Amino acid sequence: MRNVIEAESLKLAYPRHEAVIKSATFQIHTGEFVFVTGASGSGKSTLLKSMYGSMPISGGKLQVGGIDMNSISGSKLYKLRRHIGVIFQDYKLIKEWNVEKNVMLPLIIAGFPKDVCRAQARKLLAHVKLSHKSDKYPLELSGGEQQRVAMARALAHNPFLILADEPTGNLDDYSSRVVWDLLERANEELETTIVVVTHNIPDIFSADYRHLMIEGGAIYEIH
Repeated sequence: MRNVIEAESLKLAYPRHEAVIKSATFQIHTGEFVFVTGASGSGKSTLLKSMYGSMPISGGKLQVGGIDMNSISGSKLYKLRRHIGVIFQDYKLIKEWNVEKNVMLPLIIAGFPKDVCRAQARKLLAHVKLSHKSDKYPLELSGGEQQRVAMARALAHNPFLILADEPTGNLDDYSSRVVWDLLERANEELETTIVVVTHNIPDIFSADYRHLMIEGGAIYEIH
C-alpha cells in the first residue's frame, strides 16, 4: 500500500515560539480515512497546513504524494495542490463569484474547457443538494450551504487527497450529514485518501477509519 503522506521525526514551529509538533512519525496510505484529534491548540490545524505546504517544516521530514515538503519549490507546490482538495472551517469561497463558478475553480486553474467545468460543477452541486442555488453568491447562503459548496469544490478535480479542517464544526445536522456522506463516498468509491482534523469523531460516522491523536507535541495512533 503506497504512502500518500509520510512523516519522520516531523517538527513544526511558528517563529519565536516553542514547537507545536515536536516529533511525529506516521504514515497515511492510499485510500485511508484518517481522523486527527487533539485539544485546542495541540497543533491539529498546523499539521494539516504542513500537508498542503502553507506551514514550513522546522525539522524532520514530510512527504506528500511522494514529494518532499521540506524543499518543495513554488512550481512543484502549485502542481501538487492541483491534486489535493482542501476544506477549510471558514469555507474560503470567493464572494464575488456565484456558487457554480466557485465549484468550478479547481478545474479553471487546471485549464479545463468551460463546458467541462460547468458540467462537473452541476453534477457536484446536485450531490450536495444545492442545484437550486447555483446562481447565488456565498453571502446569500447559510453557513451549512457554504460548507457544502466548499465540499463540492474540493471534489471537483477528483483529488487523490482531501484535507479537511473541522469540516462540520459549525454546521446544522442536515449539512453535517451531507458532508460526512460525501466524504465517505469519495473514500469508498473513488479510494480518495482523506485526512480530517476534528475535536471529536462524529457518532454518525460508520466507515472504517484510523485515529491519530496529538498530545504534548507528539502523535499517537489510537486503536
